[in-house]
Amino acid sequence: MERIAAEKRNTTTNGCLKNGVHTTANNGQTILTSEGYKAKTACLNGIESVKTNSSQDNRYDKKTSSNGKYYFNLKAANGQVIGSSEMYESLSGMSNGIDSVKKNAPTATIEDSSEL
Repeated sequence: MERIAAEKRNTTTNGCLKNGVHTTANNGQTILTSEGYKAKTACLNGIESVKTNSSQDNRYDKKTSSNGKYYFNLKAANGQVIGSSEMYESLSGMSNGIDSVKKNAPTATIEDSSEL
């Protein structure tokens, strides 16, 4: 089963450790990453937004990067990006990533290692 984790990452913005929502596949690969959050309530709201919006086809915005790789953004009902995928070499890889998030994120377990 996929998991959605509120995790502390080793990146900083203005000296603050970033915490974000990461949707991880069974193989341990992160397939969707949110913005960084400073407050635990905002992070938990981000998790709920991913769980709520991930099952809806119209919430996925498929993109091609400047280097020709494919990725997608998951958007909330208001159009705000709530998560971005990894880069994929192929359209089929991106489609598989979307299918995995759609199928598993709504019922994924939540793991909190954020220390927020």
